[in-house]
Amino acid sequence: MKIMKMKKYTLFTLVLTMMTLLSCGSGNDENRPEENTSIEGQTDETSCLFRYNEGTSKLTWTGYKTTAKKGVPGSFNEITVSSEQNEEPKRVIESINFSINTKSVETNDESRNKKISELFFDIMNTPFIEGKIKALKDDGKAIFEIMMNNITIDVEGEYKLNGSMFEWSTDIDVSAWNGLMAVESLNEACKDLHAGEDGVSKTWSEVNLFLELELLSDCD
Repeated sequence: MKIMKMKKYTLFTLVLTMMTLLSCGSGNDENRPEENTSIEGQTDETSCLFRYNEGTSKLTWTGYKTTAKKGVPGSFNEITVSSEQNEEPKRVIESINFSINTKSVETNDESRNKKISELFFDIMNTPFIEGKIKALKDDGKAIFEIMMNNITIDVEGEYKLNGSMFEWSTDIDVSAWNGLMAVESLNEACKDLHAGEDGVSKTWSEVNLFLELELLSDCD
């Protein structure tokens, strides 16, 4: 009888010890490694898609008159832009194609607008200025492809891409697009207005261009 009591007591002690060990674990929950509940392939970072913000393109230009090279500013009211979406703003910019209606030229002077449209762009056979942005280089230069008078030329200029804002500026000479006849046509019509203090009338073939546009993100 004593032997059986001892066996029962030993078995009871063993079971109790095992239960205690299972319930207490290591005794320090803070040191336990956290369970990884993330799904493979997922990250905490959210990818944003950038796209062109419709209607934000503004191309301003500065032509020059008189031998003193006095600036005459202007812009265009109708610019059509197409582009792709991308996670990188730079890639969106490099996908841009544009078309500018030269009839929409704007100088805040209706008479001047008409002269530039009819005596310059019509003579130059350019109802639309077509182009695209080919590359944004690491040295801060951007390459645009611009077509006027059925001639396509790559134009390099300086750019800035700050967040969602893009700017580009350059100087062109329309003689590269065989535009000297159009320049002479405009100068003849504006002979008195383009004469400076020296009495010499001159319309320059050089033009400064400045483009600005904005991107949107689906994370905005």
